[in-house]
Amino acid sequence: MLGVLKVFICMLLFLGAMSSAVAAELPRFLKSADASAFFQGADHFGEIDKNQPVAAVYKRDQQLGYIFINSDFVSSIGYSGKPIHMLVAINMEGVLQKIELVEHHEPIVLIGIPEKKITALFDDYIGRNIVSLARGEEKEHQIDAVSGATVTVMVMDDTVLRSAIKVARLFGLGGLKAKQKETGPQAFVDLSVEREEDWVSLLTDGSVRRLKLTVDQVSQSFERAGNSVAANRPESDVGQDTFIELYAALVSVPSVGKALLGPAEYKNMQKRLEPGQQAILLAGNGLYSFKGSGYVRGGIFDRFQLLQGDSSVRFHDYHHKRLKEPKAEGAPYFKEVALFILPTDIPFNPAKPWVIELLIGRAVGPTKKGFLTINLENQTAEHYLKYEQPKMVEGDLLADEPIATPVWKKMWQAKTVEI
Repeated sequence: MLGVLKVFICMLLFLGAMSSAVAAELPRFLKSADASAFFQGADHFGEIDKNQPVAAVYKRDQQLGYIFINSDFVSSIGYSGKPIHMLVAINMEGVLQKIELVEHHEPIVLIGIPEKKITALFDDYIGRNIVSLARGEEKEHQIDAVSGATVTVMVMDDTVLRSAIKVARLFGLGGLKAKQKETGPQAFVDLSVEREEDWVSLLTDGSVRRLKLTVDQVSQSFERAGNSVAANRPESDVGQDTFIELYAALVSVPSVGKALLGPAEYKNMQKRLEPGQQAILLAGNGLYSFKGSGYVRGGIFDRFQLLQGDSSVRFHDYHHKRLKEPKAEGAPYFKEVALFILPTDIPFNPAKPWVIELLIGRAVGPTKKGFLTINLENQTAEHYLKYEQPKMVEGDLLADEPIATPVWKKMWQAKTVEI
């Protein structure tokens, strides 16, 4: 009987190892890749690392660097709702050598945008030092946002940088090492706290955060960003008109959710949430819709994203539920109210600060748009938090150097490209 049990356990371990291997995308694309196309003088790839989906690249016996797929390390879901797969080559000093788009399902060709126009944007990445970028030593990273393919370009940019930083840390490239580190007490949401909340109290304690912009303020922001054409094309001739008034709240915090959603909707939300999964509520007024219309055509909300550290979340229509109104006593009328469920495959800590980053676009020509972003910062109120000493798990990795300027602060600094 014991022998049978051992065989059964071995089979489970074997199947688990197989499923992990299958999950990695690198083997599928590496077999048709040419090492010399990624590193000058390279003649072969090494075996894929046993612990990470990364392969070394060699010139004879000399290791030149590593190659990997962005989607093996970060979520790379694009406008199509499917991953954008890109091969990324990085040398031993943490300098990017080449990026190749190997598979995507984005509708860019269908709307008349040549794929070469998208991939050409990444020539600028060659020679960029990921270690310097992670430490905040390199100047702000800028990319061109192609009108009609903004989400596609931003996903590609974001995932290349975040995956490259992860690989650099894993392999200690350029000194960007990772190691075990003991930390002090950490904050957690205390699910046992019960408070009676209304609209005013939620605003007062910061459980609901607010961003209000006038048309003039948006125009001034475009001017400061160096886009005078967009600055001179306001949405209204009345500068003090409300461009947007946006509110955000983390409704998976029990008292906050019960107040804003009401008992019935809160109960419905809880049925959808997996253990540890989170949800936010957004509400807006003004000339500018935070939802836009992109999600109707392509299923993705392209005017905002949620950011925390190096993680970014773009929401799809299946994460979304339209609501009639916030239920908290004293809440005003809103043109748009929506519930968004965060996906489980992207890490999010409800006790740490997070940001709703709003992407604002203004037409500056028949086929051109200017873009800028405005942040709405959020933090769970202190009285909903508790502090505990975390348990270190063997193999936990913490970076030696924090990212001085998170990647997401760089990724939306977009210029305009004419098609």
